[in-house]
Amino acid sequence: MSISEKITELKKDIQNANHITFLTGAGVSTHSGIPDYRSKGGIYHGIKESPETILSEDTLFNRPELFYDFVMHNMYFPKAVPNPIHQKIADICNEKGELITQNIDQLDKKAGNEHVIEFHGNLYNIYCTKCKQPVSYKEYSQNYIHKNCGGIIRPGIVLYGEGIDPTNLTNSINTIKNSDLVIITGTSFVVYPFAQLLAYRKPSSKVWVINKTEIPTQNINSIITDAIDIFPKL
Repeated sequence: MSISEKITELKKDIQNANHITFLTGAGVSTHSGIPDYRSKGGIYHGIKESPETILSEDTLFNRPELFYDFVMHNMYFPKAVPNPIHQKIADICNEKGELITQNIDQLDKKAGNEHVIEFHGNLYNIYCTKCKQPVSYKEYSQNYIHKNCGGIIRPGIVLYGEGIDPTNLTNSINTIKNSDLVIITGTSFVVYPFAQLLAYRKPSSKVWVINKTEIPTQNINSIITDAIDIFPKL
């Protein structure tokens, strides 16, 4: 089947679906100028210590300069704006769906998506680990020490070794269970427990993947190309 035939079939599936769930990763935001993680030129490329070490609770508290330096210089892109993939997903979700994203850049919400589960948290949900008060990005960009109490400030993202927020996990599972169409895009789909979510789908649910690379899942429909070329046509 040609790509144009697949697009036609996917459009029909979107039209006929009652509830659609999107599962997305870093490949969606690369078109907004945010690098992915592990590719050449990605956020983790060429770092001296492993990301599992740098982005851990241990480093956050025991080597806060290292943690802060890495996060502030490599992960924040406050001027980034949503691209056509974010926009199309937002349009579909606001009509009849939900997005579960690994992305922590809040671009889906900026696109106006009202049905977003941020599976790994949000970089802009910043707070003090000591007094728990919220902190603005502007304040965090100046210092990781909270001026009110001297506590260490952190972004509300899931660090290596930390568990997924239980509410996010429960909501994600329920969303998948209630879907009759799942669309996966911009993710290698190998990070757990995110990749495990597909196991909760109904046997009758149809699954589409729009990705530059295949994902390790069987019985799915694939369009293997850059998603930016597909989503505006849906």
